[in-house]
Amino acid sequence: MKFKQKISLAIAGIALSAAQLASAQTLLNASYDVSREFYKDFNTAFVANYKKTAGKDVKVDQSHGGSSAQARAVNDGLDADVVTMNTTTDVAFLASKGIVAADWAKRFPNNAAPTTSTMLFLVRSGNPKGINDWADLIKPDVKVIVVNPKTGGNGRMAYLAAWGYVRKTGGTDAQAAEFVSKLYKNVPVLAKGGRDATAIFLQRNIGDVLITFESEVVSVNREFGAGKVDAVHPSVSIIAENPVAVVERTVAKKGTGELARTYLNYLYSEEAQEIAAKHGIRPTNQKVLAKHASTFKPLQLFAVSDYFGSLSEAQKVHFNDGGQFDKIYTVK
Repeated sequence: MKFKQKISLAIAGIALSAAQLASAQTLLNASYDVSREFYKDFNTAFVANYKKTAGKDVKVDQSHGGSSAQARAVNDGLDADVVTMNTTTDVAFLASKGIVAADWAKRFPNNAAPTTSTMLFLVRSGNPKGINDWADLIKPDVKVIVVNPKTGGNGRMAYLAAWGYVRKTGGTDAQAAEFVSKLYKNVPVLAKGGRDATAIFLQRNIGDVLITFESEVVSVNREFGAGKVDAVHPSVSIIAENPVAVVERTVAKKGTGELARTYLNYLYSEEAQEIAAKHGIRPTNQKVLAKHASTFKPLQLFAVSDYFGSLSEAQKVHFNDGGQFDKIYTVK
């Protein structure tokens, strides 16, 4: 082999190694719509901690959208290293395709959910329609903004919370179906994701009440200014776990498996749990949760398993094509 060829190959090898190194130190997190501010702050903390503990630089990119839309994007080829969703069904969907591990829920603490949330109501300042609980949402003069449960976990949790409210207060499934049907008759337009729902409510000024994650209260106050909305805590709501998983397909290709696991494990650190609390996302660390008791007001919370078996079962019964949601809602 000629000397020039050897030099060229050596340079090419160095360039390839540099490219591989750069790839190995970059992560993409595909996440749900209303988590973007939280992950912006969390990523800054993680990058600093990783530099301090591992002595290496790392870059974290974000992709946000409706949780189910994000899951489909990953399934269709989006090279996310990790997914951080707001319902387990979206991660289970990726597991069913072999894109995340079948036992993903056992790979991190708390069923791979470092944080939780619940559904609250945001109403116009002063609460002009006097909305205080779920029953107020079916009044004929109330317009409700909510996410499409087929495109976002935010919407699925809102639907299940409304159904569970009836069950929790002594009603039957038939009564719950009737109640939820009345509620969706008051929905003028379905949002694609949580942030889209907020834009419809506050930028397009449509609706009297927005059903959304507790964390959106903080985001709205920061983006639109305090005093634009009032947060209403209903008497009953649902526990929404925020599950995480490594995208095995991507990390096998990029060699980022260890870094991806380190990233997700850091969500359980006290620093990360404090950041979550600051953004209105409920920490699973009980010490941090207790410290922010004024933010996370006590509610009667029920689990999905109390009335629906599991989110996967709820998906089949309520949200798959031809399911209960399709029976009660006609797209407007």
